[in-house]
Amino acid sequence: MVTKQATGSRTGPGPAPGHARKAAKRKSPYPYALYLPAAVVFLVIFLVPTAMAFYFALTRWTLFDSTFVGLDNFRDFLAEQNLRVGFVNTLIYAVVTSGLKVVLGLLLGVLLTSRLRLRGFLRSVVFFPVLVSTVAVGITFSVLLKPDTGLVNQALALVGIDGRDWLGDATTALLSVALVDVWKGVGLATVIYIAGIMSIPQEYHQAVAVDGGGAWHRFRHVTLPLSWPATYSVIILSFIGGLRSFDLIWTMTRGGPGFTSDTIASIIYKQYQAGFFGLSTAGNVLLFLIVSAIAVPLNYYLGRRQVTA
Repeated sequence: MVTKQATGSRTGPGPAPGHARKAAKRKSPYPYALYLPAAVVFLVIFLVPTAMAFYFALTRWTLFDSTFVGLDNFRDFLAEQNLRVGFVNTLIYAVVTSGLKVVLGLLLGVLLTSRLRLRGFLRSVVFFPVLVSTVAVGITFSVLLKPDTGLVNQALALVGIDGRDWLGDATTALLSVALVDVWKGVGLATVIYIAGIMSIPQEYHQAVAVDGGGAWHRFRHVTLPLSWPATYSVIILSFIGGLRSFDLIWTMTRGGPGFTSDTIASIIYKQYQAGFFGLSTAGNVLLFLIVSAIAVPLNYYLGRRQVTA
């Protein structure tokens, strides 16, 4: 009697065909090769320059030679007379700009996701400043904020308010630049909030409506807590950007009047201008460490809140 074997049955010792295919798939280098271009770019653009910056921070260097001086550059930079003012200004600038971007971005996000006519056009208007060059924005507002001929003071004069020298007064220079920064960057925060709000399931809003809640209840109990991932992103991006801000401040005030609107980044640039390349490189390394020391714990704390929210 002849017995036929079922097709695909095992005929001898060894792993099953399915297991063999899985093992071969795990050993294949193909998935990891896809990471290679990004790894090369990350190595060339970030890791190599960072390592070189840490080395040159320990030297006095020019374009053609360098002399190792150890930690002298760091000691000299920390001894800068206006460094304490610059550090305080940097923190104030970062807190003010990031806080206002969160608040205004959330309010504009709620407004531009409502049943508002022309909301598509208004979204474009809000986002437009993000696309404009920072230097161009700084030059434009420097003209608008001039004490005698600026349109801001002329508009205030129409309602009987005496304008100030917004960029020339030590008490208003840094705040004026911060408000311009908010005007330019709030569009990006708004787009992030729009994406976060639109991802909230409509069932939650409908449940609040069934319970008799109005617009405030929907915002308080649904939109605000469930848009936390967007808030988390806006805080991190805005705060890090505020700590590193340079171009707008330099274009509008150059750190003045005096040193009253100097930030760490503008102090570093002044060292570059003076030809102290090793000193300014040490300042850049210190700024990198300061941003990391603030951003990493902040990211961890906000990330934990995001998980528990």
